[in-house]
Amino acid sequence: MIIIADSGSTKTDWLLGDQAIETVGLNPIRDSEEQIKQVIRNLPQLPASEIYFYGAGCISPYSYTIVSALACRFPDALICVESDMLGAARATCGNEPGIVAILGTGSNSCLYDGKQMVENVSPLGFILGDEGSGAVLGRTLVGDALKGQLGDELRACFLQYFNLTPQDIIDKVYRQPMPNRFLASLVPFLRDYRHEPLIHELIVKQFKSFIRRNILLYNSYLDVHFVGGVAATFQSELLEAAEGENIRIGSILLRPIDGLRRFHARK
Repeated sequence: MIIIADSGSTKTDWLLGDQAIETVGLNPIRDSEEQIKQVIRNLPQLPASEIYFYGAGCISPYSYTIVSALACRFPDALICVESDMLGAARATCGNEPGIVAILGTGSNSCLYDGKQMVENVSPLGFILGDEGSGAVLGRTLVGDALKGQLGDELRACFLQYFNLTPQDIIDKVYRQPMPNRFLASLVPFLRDYRHEPLIHELIVKQFKSFIRRNILLYNSYLDVHFVGGVAATFQSELLEAAEGENIRIGSILLRPIDGLRRFHARK
């Protein structure tokens, strides 16, 4: 039996044979060894022969934490741990070349030659980069709302939508853990108010920024494939931004796990 996992900053999708389950996101750069082991210990103990885990933060030497935790739970399995970016590339492109982008809680991209990533513009996280991500969309929304850029009516709608005060927001961003998750949790407001011109402009502007500061740096005319909840939710705005920047979108997947199932079935 083959186990496949795709882990982002917020959640992990698992395929344990034909069984699909979801756990919290596992990031070995961010999470402690004990946190990771606790999540994996709670997985059903099945007779797995191969495990393919694709995750955020799964780079050397941090990925060893994931390998170790999986080996404790599934001692007889061959274990392969790779980055979520390679997972996204395999899910969308299979064995064909392309440019691949993740737009979820965070954002990332790569140039893929059909076998491996050959270029990767560093995403830099939601403070220095992560353009177009849920965290940066939320951060921009908060900044515009609290600095009076949305107008009084939209600002009031935003605060009421989440039952927040400006003080609550400052506390969650600067004093509470994982502010990127909090900021990304504000994306539903953007989805529900996307018809408002200022909100529409905010979303498209962020996607254009992602394209300019990431995709165009590959200097390639290959199709660009997207995965992630933000890409799937805002397909029309993403297509508008792509057209404005003269790039061609190939596919948009909500969940890489579906494409990874097909990729590993072909092997």
